Formats: sequence, C-alpha cells, structure tokens
Amino acid sequence: MKNSLDASDRRLVAALSNDGQLSPARIGEDMGVTAPTVRSRMKNLVKAGVLKIAGLVNPEKTRGLTVALVGISLHSHEQLGEKLDQIGSLPRVNWAAVVTGRYDIIVEIVCSDEIGDLYDFLDQDLSGVGGINASESFVVMKSRRKWLCLPDAVLETFNK
Repeated sequence: MKNSLDASDRRLVAALSNDGQLSPARIGEDMGVTAPTVRSRMKNLVKAGVLKIAGLVNPEKTRGLTVALVGISLHSHEQLGEKLDQIGSLPRVNWAAVVTGRYDIIVEIVCSDEIGDLYDFLDQDLSGVGGINASESFVVMKSRRKWLCLPDAVLETFNK
C-alpha cells in the first residue's frame, strides 16, 4: 500500500485536480510518460485509497441541496475511532473528522433543501450511533471554492 506520493504521482494528482476529464494520453504527454503508465499509476492510487475520481457538484449552483457542518461531542473518548467510523458511514455524511477544540468530531452533511432532512439526520441517523453527548449544526448559507462528492443519500434522490 502506498504511504507517500512520489513526484510523478503528485504531478498526476495535480493534473486530475485541475481537470478530472483529462485523458491518460494528455496527462502522459504533459508528464513525458506513456498513457499506459498514467493508467497504471491511476489504478494503483485508486487501489491504495489515495485517489478517487468522481464528478463534483458546486452546491452554490445546484438547487435542492443543503450543506451543513455538525459539531459532535461524545460522552467518552474511549471509542473515538469507532464513533468516527460509524458517523462517517451514515448516508448523508460527506466527510467526518476527529478534531481539536470544542467538539470531538466535525461532520459535513449534504441533504435536500427540506429542513426535515437535516432533522432526520440529527434525530434518526446520528442518535442511532449512540454515545453522543451533544451536537451543534451550522447550515452553510454561502461558500466559495466548495465542490462536493455527493453522499449516498443524495445520490439515491438524484437516481430517481
């Protein structure tokens, strides 16, 4: 499993970060390597969990989405990693992180414009995890340079 990116991997990731639709041939041309080399490196990075290639959505330009940050305080820190895994796997969660400061875990969720969707996350999804002392929600009203990889719960509504 890859623990660090070499110079070629960093150039490949940078190229895809600028334009995820670039062909391996075009990236290889810019990097001075062949398209099969680029494909092989991409495959290895994906397999290692370092790279994910996905379509990102700008929530500012996509009607029907609400983005919120949720700060979570746990009763105990004994199972912090387990709680992070449980919360991170909830269907509306885009990402979750253990943090320093006031909260133990910060979560970004994406839900529909319906306030009830946020309520369901807090009341059903999050409370189902257990061991949570308190949470505080912050609905994102405006953002810049924010692109989302949509979580499972939102993808289900897009596929209908």
